[in-house]
Amino acid sequence: MCLGIPGRIVSITDAANCLAKVDVSGVQRTISVRLLEKDPPEPDDWVLVHVGFAMAKIDEKEALLTLAAVQQLGDAYTDELDAFDTSIIV
Repeated sequence: MCLGIPGRIVSITDAANCLAKVDVSGVQRTISVRLLEKDPPEPDDWVLVHVGFAMAKIDEKEALLTLAAVQQLGDAYTDELDAFDTSIIV
């Protein structure tokens, strides 16, 4: 199962290539924010992350509600975090 999961932008790591470091429940990874280049996120913005891409900017309230909901999925949530933790964009 692949979930869209909320993450908080920690930093823009490569603006020219639309890459940012995001924190998802304590796991930090570099993701692409290219799909949001018309309204690029900034540090502390929340985004919905799916397969290494920020799909949409979301507000903090929506992010926290969504995180609480996906955490209730149990193994699906844990599996998604494990997959996120082992992924990388090169």
